[in-house]
Amino acid sequence: MSTSSQRHVTVEGVRLRFAAAHMATLGDDLEPLHGHNYVARCRVEGDLTSDRWVIDFGVLKRAVREACETLDHHFLLQAASTRLTSNLEGDAWVMRFGAREYRFPAADVVVLPIENTTAELIAEWITDRVEDALRAGDHSNITRIAVDIEEMPGQSGGYARDIDLTA
Repeated sequence: MSTSSQRHVTVEGVRLRFAAAHMATLGDDLEPLHGHNYVARCRVEGDLTSDRWVIDFGVLKRAVREACETLDHHFLLQAASTRLTSNLEGDAWVMRFGAREYRFPAADVVVLPIENTTAELIAEWITDRVEDALRAGDHSNITRIAVDIEEMPGQSGGYARDIDLTA
């Protein structure tokens, strides 16, 4: 019987944080506007390189930090929502949910191609950014990536997937 094993590297904490506002939809309702001090954690799995590591911690931290910095101190707009509408009108994003209307200065908004601003979907968005960064480097040994987003201590959502960086 053959078994397969892989090593992993995890980065979290220092500078892998962002503060952002959002309003997630919950069924037929919309949360009140609020914010979180989010914390990101990223784990990659793969074989050891010829230098005997999975990835340099600094390279992985930089990729996660850049994604976090994109979101930091912004309103996170779920552009693919089926529950609310959003339109850029002049220099403001206008979001509507039923009879409620919200206007946000465009400079304060990060438009995310997701259906809802849940921790799980934000984690998937960050996973995409980190995978793109890894693909741009020589990291073909990495085969899996996982990101967790903590909204508050003891409460997080995540996303993980297998990746092929050789293609």
